Amino acid sequence: MERARSNWVLSQNTKKAMPMKFQDLHFTKAPEIVVEPPGPKSQQLLAKQKEVESKAVLYPLAIPVALEAAKGATLKDVDGNIYIDFFGGISVLNVGHSNPIVLKAVREQEEKLIHALDFPNFPRIKLAEKLVEISPEGLKGNSKVLFGSPIGADAVEAAVKLAKYNTKRTSIIAFEGSYSGQTGVSLSLSSTKKFKENYVPLAPEIHFVPYAYCYRCAFGLTHPNCSLQCIKYVKRILEDPYSGIVKPAAIIAEPIQGEGGIIIPPEGWLSELRSVCEENEVLLIVDEIQAGLGRTGKMFACEHWQTTPDIMALAKAIGGIGLPLAACIYNKKLDTWEPGAHVGTFRGHVLAMAAGLTAINYMEENRVPEHAEEMGRRVLKPLEDLTEESKYIGEVRGKGLMIGIEFVKTKESKEPWKEIVDKIQMKCFKRGLIIWKAGHYANVARFLPPLIITEELIDKGIAIFTDAVKEAERGV
Repeated sequence: MERARSNWVLSQNTKKAMPMKFQDLHFTKAPEIVVEPPGPKSQQLLAKQKEVESKAVLYPLAIPVALEAAKGATLKDVDGNIYIDFFGGISVLNVGHSNPIVLKAVREQEEKLIHALDFPNFPRIKLAEKLVEISPEGLKGNSKVLFGSPIGADAVEAAVKLAKYNTKRTSIIAFEGSYSGQTGVSLSLSSTKKFKENYVPLAPEIHFVPYAYCYRCAFGLTHPNCSLQCIKYVKRILEDPYSGIVKPAAIIAEPIQGEGGIIIPPEGWLSELRSVCEENEVLLIVDEIQAGLGRTGKMFACEHWQTTPDIMALAKAIGGIGLPLAACIYNKKLDTWEPGAHVGTFRGHVLAMAAGLTAINYMEENRVPEHAEEMGRRVLKPLEDLTEESKYIGEVRGKGLMIGIEFVKTKESKEPWKEIVDKIQMKCFKRGLIIWKAGHYANVARFLPPLIITEELIDKGIAIFTDAVKEAERGV
């Protein structure tokens, strides 16, 4: 891990070594609270936002802050408070806010070409080549790339369309706990009822099956004695002539569920799902939008289980430093589309492509996935200790820097406890740490920090979280 600690980066343009340690990427004083948040300037901007923006705005309702600047894994609000960021734009900012190496590439590109539809240009072609190069075994060197409109939902829409086009089937199987987006088919594939209830009917022939959520097993079993009953269930509904589900075009799965509560399936689940798909001639779509690009300690989360999908959906971190971009990587044999089969005005966002290419190179040169894996272990150990002490933490789950802490009213009942997570989130905010929530019942505290976070910031953040948990529990 010596290389990960020294973090020498290579400028893509000059090809000269440039020293840049991870600790140099952040605001040095984090956390620092100079005015109790939300400060007066934040309150003023929050009030103005409420006046002029839609009621659909979400995040400031839970974290009432107006931001001014960000560096690395730290944020500064308009009142001068500095926070440690355990949110990372929901896994968008894997190489950190305003990463200087990526910013340099973007600034150089913006002087040349910004928007180009799908006309070829150097950033576009180089990024596509890089994605093929780093793909999981089975897709590496054997795949094509489709750039789409700049949100993850579009990558999912494209993946489903491609599967339907190739198989000439219409059904899709998705998983309970899934989140695929808020548009058309992607909303149909998302399991959250509150997002869908005012808009049904949506796309037909979407069927949900239980995910491998072992803490709350749908079959009331315990792993490994369950023999992966959840996979046997999928196999049965595919092969039983009376299951009521016609053969689908594809099964879509997150290798680790994000919005569902950082649900990490047990060993063998994803590879067995791959086998079931192959046996039944059903395509496997893996949604790497939140878990991909170094987040879990490997470039793609499906690599933890040596599983190669037919189609892989990407977004979020692929834009480097938060620039919008989405893509699908898929097996060459599926490249049967006619020109214009899936289009979008911003599929030619050249700045995002330059940023994405530079960010991936930065991750490789600085062994960022390995660093994420090491920092993840540093996070999990004190959380596991905290779980032993706590009456209300049911389970801690994590791979790399994708971590969830599930809170319950009692460990025996496992009854979800959303309200205590709300309190913990606010207490963390007041102390200078930004976290978010997840889970079927919004009872999971979720950590998705930028992957270039340092040991010092991890330790400070965990100390704040621990104090917040203990204080919230004392108030019960």
